[in-house]
Amino acid sequence: MFREMRRQRQALTHEDCIDLLTTETRGVLAMTGDEGYPYCVPINHYYCAEDGRLYFHGGKIGHRVDAVRACDKVCYTVFDKGFLKEGDWALNVKSVIAFGRMSIVEDEEKALEICRKLCYKFTDDEDYIADEIAKFAKATLVMAMEIEHMTGKLVNEK
Repeated sequence: MFREMRRQRQALTHEDCIDLLTTETRGVLAMTGDEGYPYCVPINHYYCAEDGRLYFHGGKIGHRVDAVRACDKVCYTVFDKGFLKEGDWALNVKSVIAFGRMSIVEDEEKALEICRKLCYKFTDDEDYIADEIAKFAKATLVMAMEIEHMTGKLVNEK
């Protein structure tokens, strides 16, 4: 059902893909939007090693929520900042593309736990995290992406 990568020499291992999802903070979430047009949004994420899912948070209403309710199939792309090899001008960039299905996290305690873990990717300031959750928890929707297929690669931009 899913296509295999053409350039297998550039493929990342599964472990490298998980490492990128764990360490990077942002990616681009792609969905089927209004009138069948693609809808892609930059968003931050949390990868949970325990269940192998990606988690996202945002408002309870909007284009993203409507798109996921209409079609749960999504694609999420993450890439790093890249690195230069000594004496070379071209960046070497790692990326991961994950395909899967999105669902809404209905369990409020689980949603709050995910929000806290997502905050820790940016800060360990407990007071800030507690304040943000107190202010915005009731207006926040958490979604979980069940990964069905994932590939990663290292590309030299030359």
